Amino acid sequence: MTPSDITRPDPFHWLWYAFGGALPARNRGWVLHDLTARTWPVRQLLRSLVQVSPVAALLVAVIPGELWVRLVAVLGGILVGMIYAVAYLYEATEHRALKAGYPRGALAAVRERAHSGERAEAAQRYAEKYRAA
Repeated sequence: MTPSDITRPDPFHWLWYAFGGALPARNRGWVLHDLTARTWPVRQLLRSLVQVSPVAALLVAVIPGELWVRLVAVLGGILVGMIYAVAYLYEATEHRALKAGYPRGALAAVRERAHSGERAEAAQRYAEKYRAA
């Protein structure tokens, strides 16, 4: 995929995408890039934080009690949510790719091709270090 194939969504569409919406077909290349770039796990976790931020702000504003207690309670909830986000990281990105029109398993294939050279080098280093007779 060349950079000319990648059309970033505008802020409104990105927010829609962050909350689970599908992007227009013109952004299909960007979705693949977003879900397979070197930083894809970080991007997915940031989207999870964007999803939870309005609810967290509402809870801090509405729940009665000391501010520090509300903040700690909401932070605890966010941490539990992030544990689930990490646990379902691959499934969530796979679902986003399906919404963009990519077949199941396309992300794994793209990621494998992108990192096959790195894996070969790592295997070579391992063999030289631990398998040398």
